[in-house]
Amino acid sequence: MTRRSLLRDSGKAAIVAGFAMTAPSILAQSIYGKRQVTGFALGGDRYHNIDYIRTALGKTLVKDLGVSIDFTDELSLLSAATLNEYKLLIMLRDGMLWPGGYEAMPGGRGTPVVSDPPLANKFDPNPVYWMTVEQGKAIKQFVQNGGSALFYHNVTYIARQNQEFRDVLGAVTQEHPPLRPFKVKIVNKDHPITRGVNDFVVTDEQHFVKYDKDPKYILMQSVNEDGLTWKDLGNSSVAGWAYDYGKGRVCYLAPGHVISALWNPEYEKIQKNAVKWLLRET
Repeated sequence: MTRRSLLRDSGKAAIVAGFAMTAPSILAQSIYGKRQVTGFALGGDRYHNIDYIRTALGKTLVKDLGVSIDFTDELSLLSAATLNEYKLLIMLRDGMLWPGGYEAMPGGRGTPVVSDPPLANKFDPNPVYWMTVEQGKAIKQFVQNGGSALFYHNVTYIARQNQEFRDVLGAVTQEHPPLRPFKVKIVNKDHPITRGVNDFVVTDEQHFVKYDKDPKYILMQSVNEDGLTWKDLGNSSVAGWAYDYGKGRVCYLAPGHVISALWNPEYEKIQKNAVKWLLRET
């Protein structure tokens, strides 16, 4: 069984959710040969459950836009061989794993852990970084050779540990404050991704980044209009950009910690436009 077939079988869960597939496409998977899938989406980490990512993008990009996407959180599937079967890479996850486990869970902070009998192993609070040099090179080669990449939100944390990935993405994290409202301002209204899109407000993690590329590629800026700053970085950061990279294309969009941000109507327009631009449909 190939990695692609594993993904395709796991993707059948999307049928139940009503996102991706009509009866003809189900048949196309069985008696009419392989189903052509456009996007490979790698998401989900300790702080970002893949379910909300699949739900959010399943509506906006799969159901509404009509793009077929295989979703997974299996990191080993990110490889040159896997990417070779797709036109579009989508990523929403950070660069860390906790193989030693972690005690604090969302909603459970401060609650003492009781186990009888006691746990055999103690939690190791130190993360490890999962993206290998080979995986970073695979992404770089994929885009340079004509593939496209849509990066969301916290992928800037991967860039801390993988230079190949950072070169494709074009930035690295400077971290973020807790959830709070902020405005996303469109600074380039002429780009196909942002054309016809208005400024909008979300309650989300306002990610601050160190942007590496030419300023002419910037599409959006996040601004906390309540005057709240983060560390010594002020109240504003670059929040989106897009550019050609080799024969391919790259787009980064910063909001994405919660589904309500991903489903903001103006932000949905941006995400749909981004996919069409990445796939050269506009």
